[in-house]
Amino acid sequence: MEAFLVSTGIVALAEMGDKTQLLALVLAARFRKPWPIVAGIFVATLANHALAGALGAWLTTVVGPQMLRYILGASFLAMALWMLIPDKLESDGDTKAPRFGVFATTALVFFLAEMGDKTQIATVMLAARYNAMAAVVAGTTLGMMLANAPVVWLGERVTRLVPLRVVHIVSALIFAGLGLAALLIKV
Repeated sequence: MEAFLVSTGIVALAEMGDKTQLLALVLAARFRKPWPIVAGIFVATLANHALAGALGAWLTTVVGPQMLRYILGASFLAMALWMLIPDKLESDGDTKAPRFGVFATTALVFFLAEMGDKTQIATVMLAARYNAMAAVVAGTTLGMMLANAPVVWLGERVTRLVPLRVVHIVSALIFAGLGLAALLIKV
């Protein structure tokens, strides 16, 4: 349960102001079909984070526990710094209907946008840390949905509730805490 809850919270916070959250906002504004967009986000996130979770689980089989601890600690500290750099999304201004429909377009674009993203890397690290791939993937997917679905339905009003800079700083502090804990606390 800890792996699930920590994964949900970390990814929900990390996703605030992220390029994929901005992408959700752009898709919602462009297509105005929230259900297929949210379904596409869910499918893309589940597939992407399942791959990331499998990579994290595999890492535990090839890296010793002491080295894994150092890698995780350094990775979480790097994520803390990365959280302080806000993402931007460039729009091409194209407003025509998508060729493969709203759902398929959202799923494909979201899957590709999530490659190498903060939340995907966090999923790899969390899966390696907790050795509970299913709980981590479920948690990170829920975290993504908690951050993105409201943006699709409510648009810009959601992003005005809490300043994104505050969310980024809180996220950075959480990642830094996890990084220091991984480096300083022996399991």
